[in-house]
Amino acid sequence: MTDLTPLTPLGGASPRVDTLGSVTITEVTDRALASVATRKGMDANDGFKALGFAGTPDVCTMAEANGSRAWWMGPDQYLVDAPFDQSGTWAANVKDAMGDTASVTDQSEGFCRFDLAGEGCVDLLQRLCGLDSETMQPGSAQRTQLHHMGCVVIRSEAGWSVLGAHSSAGSLHHALLEVAVGLQ
Repeated sequence: MTDLTPLTPLGGASPRVDTLGSVTITEVTDRALASVATRKGMDANDGFKALGFAGTPDVCTMAEANGSRAWWMGPDQYLVDAPFDQSGTWAANVKDAMGDTASVTDQSEGFCRFDLAGEGCVDLLQRLCGLDSETMQPGSAQRTQLHHMGCVVIRSEAGWSVLGAHSSAGSLHHALLEVAVGLQ
């Protein structure tokens, strides 16, 4: 019989946590993710307000509301996450809020996420990508290349999040680990 036990992006039964020196890298699997693409000539501002945000996230920013986060990905393109709900209704809830102003797709299995915590995070990111991580303030979100992989780096009050393609989870995790080892 086929084993349908869900696995994390790194292939484990539970999220992986690695602490190397002053950096902790945590695989995050408890968030649902939806993409929002504003339709031509439309404005999704009211849809974001219906989700509890102050409005559409500004360029290179991340906003938080009611346990959810939304960030800018490009002109009229956003990602919105929320605590994972086993019923799988997050994308449908976002679509209901957006109405006809935007196209919404579930991206929960399309991305992997690693949270970074500790004193060495800025140094780690400076070695892996071209972002000026030292000046990024909480509430910043920027797209970048991280070890030749397209990623999003988010700075929050709690620390850093790095999102990459689900199919590249192993490579992204390896790059983060290798640099963390080098910082010790």
